[in-house]
Amino acid sequence: MSYAYLFKYIIIGDTGVGKSCLLLQFTDKRFQPVHDLTIGVEFGARMISIDGKQIKLQIWDTAGQESFRSITRSYYRGAAGALLVYDITRRDTFNHLTTWLQDARQHSSSNMVIMLIGNKSDLDSRRDVKREEGEAFAKEHGLIFMETSAKTAANVEEAFIDTAKAIYEKIQEGVLDISNEANGIKIGPQHSPHSSSGSGGGGSSSSGGGCC
Repeated sequence: MSYAYLFKYIIIGDTGVGKSCLLLQFTDKRFQPVHDLTIGVEFGARMISIDGKQIKLQIWDTAGQESFRSITRSYYRGAAGALLVYDITRRDTFNHLTTWLQDARQHSSSNMVIMLIGNKSDLDSRRDVKREEGEAFAKEHGLIFMETSAKTAANVEEAFIDTAKAIYEKIQEGVLDISNEANGIKIGPQHSPHSSSGSGGGGSSSSGGGCC
């Protein structure tokens, strides 16, 4: 299926916060309660529609362990969006956000859109980090904020799609240079700046196919 743009995302955060589960819920609409630790990087993709345009999200799910940090860093380059995830039931995962954020900002484009996600909102009875704390951290660092549950799917769609909307707005405002792929955006075959006829059909109708 052709698309107007392809946006690259990276999902970052400590081990066990639910990064892989968020990706699986978004791409496959399912929850896997027991998930093996991600080794290195996993990948998923899905089409969404913004402003009547098809946009392909290419999402890299990274390992949270310190030993994989150098691999993760190489994926910041060329990412248009990042989902920075913590677990609302584990304060240590929230305390480590500053380190993750410094890493992200150091190794990525200055225009990368970062969405802060407090995951596992279904476990409110075991909450260790107040929603207000997440909101305050996001406001202080200029991030978008949302609480999600990969288990119940609450706000999972919104987290990925709102990030894409913020990237799309930056394209419309001319903030992002879409001719530079280092910004994590590719112009797809469907893209027609003057909305001329046709959707640039042809070859790449089944690009990528299924994943996961």
